[in-house]
Order: sequence, then structure tokens, then C-alpha cells
Amino acid sequence: MICLDELGPERVKSFPGRRLVPRPGRATQELDYGRRGSGYVFGAFVPATGAALTQAYPHRTTAHLVDFLDRVAVWLDPAVARVYAILDNLHAHRALDVLLWALAHPRWEFIFQPKYAAYLNLLEPWWKVLRSLAFAGRRFETWPEVCQAVAAATAYWNAHRHPFRWGRRTRRRPARPPGIARLPVAA
Repeated sequence: MICLDELGPERVKSFPGRRLVPRPGRATQELDYGRRGSGYVFGAFVPATGAALTQAYPHRTTAHLVDFLDRVAVWLDPAVARVYAILDNLHAHRALDVLLWALAHPRWEFIFQPKYAAYLNLLEPWWKVLRSLAFAGRRFETWPEVCQAVAAATAYWNAHRHPFRWGRRTRRRPARPPGIARLPVAA
């Protein structure tokens, strides 16, 4: 199973984060009026292993999606007999070129999630992780800088990846010390 989606449009701008320290009487985030470009980040995510692949494109078109699917097909293990791709119902995902690509690659099967159910795609919570790794507290001047930050964040994630599970993270409580329980404090 692999999750596919697009992040964007992402603007070339300043992103708030922990690195921008608030000072009394001053703004916590600089004003950013510039329009220096934008683009989309296409992503593929394997929740069972935590492996991720991202590629930035200037626009969200069917041609870019087909190019990204070619990259994902090369990136995936060729020993996998069946690839189930989870996609949303975006029109570009159901375009003729994409469906022809699926016919040319018989091991792929597209599964379109229902409308208004974006939370079913595990790539959506992973985008939050990518945003914090790549964008938080940084200012970008050009679109290639954004692409470089996304590539570096994806490389970092893949170096430290872990299986991704749906739901809240469970926190372990420290074990209770053995022995007699304390009596409640009477007020």
C-alpha cells in the first residue's frame, strides 16, 4: 500500500516557527508581502515502512502526476507483486493520461478515497511532519530554495524513518513502584 497526494500550493514566503523568538513590544513574525513564486510538492508514502518520496513541481498538472508516478514506480521495490495506491478524488487523478498509465502498469491498482475523507490517507498527517522539518522558522526567497528544503527534509525523514500508525501517539506511563500503595491524603 502506498499513499499519494500533493501538498500545495506552497508559496515562497516566511514560515513561522520556534526559531523566531517573540520579543516584548515587537512583532513575532516579519511581514512578508512578496510574491516570489509557488508550486506543488508531490508525495508518496509507504506507511508500513515509513519510506517517503517527494518531488516538487511548479504546477499541479496531469503531466506532472504521470511523471511522478513514473518516479514512484522506479522507487518502489520491483519484487512487490501488487501496489495499492491510495488517492483522493481530484480530477487530475482520474484524468485519461493517468488511467492510461495505470493500464500500462498492471501491478498498480488505484483506490480512490471517498469525498470529505482526507483523513483516510496517511500521507495527510505526514505532510505535517514534512512542514515542520522543511519550513518551520525559515524564510525562502526562491522556489528552488523551497525544493531544496523539501528534499533535505525528506532525506532526513528517510534516514530516521519508522512505521507510521494511524491515530494518536500512545505515551508510556512509568511503572508504579512495587510495594504497598500509599494511603490517600485526607484534607
